[in-house]
Amino acid sequence: MKSKLAVILFVLAVALFIFLTGNRSNFADRGVSGIPEPVQGPAQGTVTTTAAGYDTVITFKASYDIKALVVSTKNYRGTGVFDSLSPKDVALAWGSVAQHNNDINFHWSQSGRWYYWYTDGSVDLTPVGSSSGVSRQSSNNHLIPADDSVREMIGKIKTGDYIEIIGYLVNLKATSSGSGKYYTNSSSLSRNDTGDGACEIIYVTDVKWL
Repeated sequence: MKSKLAVILFVLAVALFIFLTGNRSNFADRGVSGIPEPVQGPAQGTVTTTAAGYDTVITFKASYDIKALVVSTKNYRGTGVFDSLSPKDVALAWGSVAQHNNDINFHWSQSGRWYYWYTDGSVDLTPVGSSSGVSRQSSNNHLIPADDSVREMIGKIKTGDYIEIIGYLVNLKATSSGSGKYYTNSSSLSRNDTGDGACEIIYVTDVKWL
């Protein structure tokens, strides 16, 4: 009898552990209300680094503080300049999109440094302000860690997390002195744009779980 009870208690303990510490993607369909618009302000300055053999200048264009629901994440493990600088993208939602994420049952995904969404059938998007409202209250974000500690925090971000990312929106210019090749990329500075160039490139100085 004691051994049976011990087995039952062990199974329950394992189930509880998995529930509490397992992959937070189980909470991908959660909704969070009351998340404000991202806060953007003036900034100046540069950071220099080396990535994939390129001398890279990261120029701060704006300070950035975004609280958001993580609706998708994507790791990139390539050997190029941008993959070396930004190993992870996160798709973020705030405002009514984050609030109604579970009601509307959005399907979010990422590929090739883009993010995508769709809904099942003819879902009423009035609560989020139609499809343009989704674009204004969600974004794909390329994350550049400021140091190894921040890199570790970024690696822990999972779908379903409610987080705050603090840092800068930046432009990049990378030059290979040996070959003369160069690479450039620029962050969006608006939440209203869509398509190519609409992603935010964030030089991340801190990540907080809310």
